[in-house]
Amino acid sequence: MGKLTDLLQLAHDRGHALGLPYAGALTPGEASKVLELAPGAKLVDVRTRAELDWVGRIPGAVEIEWNHYPGGTPNPNFLAQLKRQVDQEALVLFICRSGVRSDHAARAATAAGYTACYNVLEGFEGDKDALGQRNKIGGWRHAGLPWYQS
Repeated sequence: MGKLTDLLQLAHDRGHALGLPYAGALTPGEASKVLELAPGAKLVDVRTRAELDWVGRIPGAVEIEWNHYPGGTPNPNFLAQLKRQVDQEALVLFICRSGVRSDHAARAATAAGYTACYNVLEGFEGDKDALGQRNKIGGWRHAGLPWYQS
């Protein structure tokens, strides 16, 4: 596996099995490979500014908050900001902390006419461990993929 079409088919099949209304779901490693193989693809990080500043950023990602910090109120301008920064025909991968907000963003973008939306499962930080902490269980950061802290 590794060809773009193989990765996207795997993501589509996974998304179909999960009943997702958008194109599919990718693991962090698969998402990184898709970004490498499809130069026009965009990774949209929907975490809050606080998460980006305190936890880390992904180089080259488009950053558009799904919810505002503090308070977690929805960003009423999310779709308008997305349309300004990402073409509706682009291959768009959404990522958040754990994969939940990015699922909502992929659903909203699909409903708004984006044709190739994918969610990055596990998100940036992955799942919680037995102690309720996000420490090295999945996620972009723990997969050793490119990220930095500002």
